[in-house]
Amino acid sequence: MTDLDDAFANGPYIPGADAYPDRWALEARAFREDLLTKGRAKLGVSYGPTKRQALDLFLPESAPKGMMIFVHGGYWLKFDRSYWSHFATGALAKGRAVAMPSYDLCPEVRIADITQQIARAVTHIAQNVAGPISLSGHSAGGHLVSRLLAPKFLPPEVLDRIDQVVPISPVADLRPLLRTAMNADFKMDMTAAEAESPVLQPKPATPVHVWVGAAERPVFVEQAQALANAWTAPIEVAPERHHFDVIDALLDPESRLVGCLAP
Repeated sequence: MTDLDDAFANGPYIPGADAYPDRWALEARAFREDLLTKGRAKLGVSYGPTKRQALDLFLPESAPKGMMIFVHGGYWLKFDRSYWSHFATGALAKGRAVAMPSYDLCPEVRIADITQQIARAVTHIAQNVAGPISLSGHSAGGHLVSRLLAPKFLPPEVLDRIDQVVPISPVADLRPLLRTAMNADFKMDMTAAEAESPVLQPKPATPVHVWVGAAERPVFVEQAQALANAWTAPIEVAPERHHFDVIDALLDPESRLVGCLAP
């Protein structure tokens, strides 16, 4: 293991890390089942030609005031939308519908392909739900929602509806990943890493608020700060939060994080 492999490794530095995915999956399944019985969930909505290009849509109790789209992380290598459903709780309580897409994973596809898939998902959602749209993503998902703000990814009529983008613990500069073991699956060279790095994109006109946990691995704090600096965007460093629990604020409709995404 190289020093950079260790720098980007979260699990070894989070107490009880192995229990998080199973807990997320159980809570997410219970959440989906509850909303299905209430007629407020549409699951497995296709947005592209492969099985993983599908999304789940959750609806608030009354007519939606807009849409929040959450893109999951996992280093573009693992997980799918089924682990995160319950993190729609806060935005739903504030009246926004919530969509959560899955996407194909490396090494079957490249990171650039995943970016295109998420652009397709957001466009599909925008065509089917009215009102303002906020985007958020965690870790690799934070990278993906940031990438969508580069020129020509989203149609102008979709981009104009996005009122806030909140990358949470984003991987914003992919160049260091070239020197990790993960690049055996990413198959990136320097040209690809530069092209896929949000820190090297032009500053977007869309409002962006970067989020990261104060107790995260230093590299994630550095990556979040680098994105905030590159885009002169505000950054929130959540006290005592690490990489796995920094998203817990999405569960609380009164949290500052939800307030950004569902004003």
